[in-house]
Amino acid sequence: MKKLIGFTAIYILGSLVGFTTDYQPGIFQENLDSAQFRTIKHQTYQPGEKLKYSVKYGWMTAGEATLEVKKAPQKINGREIYRMVGTGESVNTFDWFFKVRDRYETYMDAESVFPWIFVRRINEGGYSKAQDYQFYQHKQIVKNEKDETYQVPLGVQDMLSAFYYARTIDFSKAKKGDIFTIPAFVDEEYYDLKIKFAGIEKVKVDKGKFNCMVFHPVVQTGRIFKHEADLTVYITNDKNKIPVLAKAKILVGSIRMELEEYKGLAHPIAKVN
Repeated sequence: MKKLIGFTAIYILGSLVGFTTDYQPGIFQENLDSAQFRTIKHQTYQPGEKLKYSVKYGWMTAGEATLEVKKAPQKINGREIYRMVGTGESVNTFDWFFKVRDRYETYMDAESVFPWIFVRRINEGGYSKAQDYQFYQHKQIVKNEKDETYQVPLGVQDMLSAFYYARTIDFSKAKKGDIFTIPAFVDEEYYDLKIKFAGIEKVKVDKGKFNCMVFHPVVQTGRIFKHEADLTVYITNDKNKIPVLAKAKILVGSIRMELEEYKGLAHPIAKVN
């Protein structure tokens, strides 16, 4: 049961997605003279944005998570890069119950909104894993830390960059039941992440009341969730599109991830008085 609860808390962070010293990856450089990439014009996020969340299992605060946007000091393949950092750690009693220390980093192309490098360092209940992916987008391949090569489509995302790419999607004409698909490479596998639009709601959390878009990430039912709608994410209905609340009903209780702090947003937030 401890592993199931811990896995679900991490799953929620990944659906959006401890602390080690900053990882400095080897920056590879390629000739992109003949490459043609998309351009995604948006002002959804900016360097300096920081989001902090609490994660609760039932009545107990189980952990904390942060998401940060930074401008990378170096370019990759001559292109401007954003460095996104996501961290998560268990706290208090839960730290003894199921200790989590996770860090995720993605080095994203600022113009095309896809990753060039992904770094993952996790320690969850004694299970540890390190992943280093290099995305050769122009060649449509990914290489991992073992130098294994995988074929992927152009514009594929990693588990952290998928969150920031999703925030650039235009949901203004979305209808209830619409499904949005994001190509992703996770744990040496390519598959499509899918989110289903479920409407507009006003949501109240400790930080205040917000006007939100509601989504259900399309997940596998049976193992952790009984129904697809058992995982719900509330995203501000504004130009920032930041998660305010994520709720999950699982086979052994419920988990709630709630926005605690935010700063450096690119736009006013959809807060309701």
